[in-house]
Amino acid sequence: MDNSAIVHSRGGSITLTGDAIQLYAAAQLRGSITLYIKCGLIPTRGVTIRRMLDITKKYTGKDYKNSRGEQQRAVEDLTVWINTMKAAMPTIQE
Repeated sequence: MDNSAIVHSRGGSITLTGDAIQLYAAAQLRGSITLYIKCGLIPTRGVTIRRMLDITKKYTGKDYKNSRGEQQRAVEDLTVWINTMKAAMPTIQE
């Protein structure tokens, strides 16, 4: 039984279960790569763009080189993956 869902509770709290956690992680990764492309910001010490591109491969299954074009392609591929997951993810209003 798959218990993946995004649950919106009264009072504004949101609970992520199952694959929704991976969806959130992918969205954060996409944002981190985008910030790196725009201004060179990394999410934390020790997390390089190379590491972020390696993590992206876990979602998309594609290899990425460390170049501007490849970084942008990783963002685009993550966007496709995120949108697909969002479409399939049940959202529950409590």
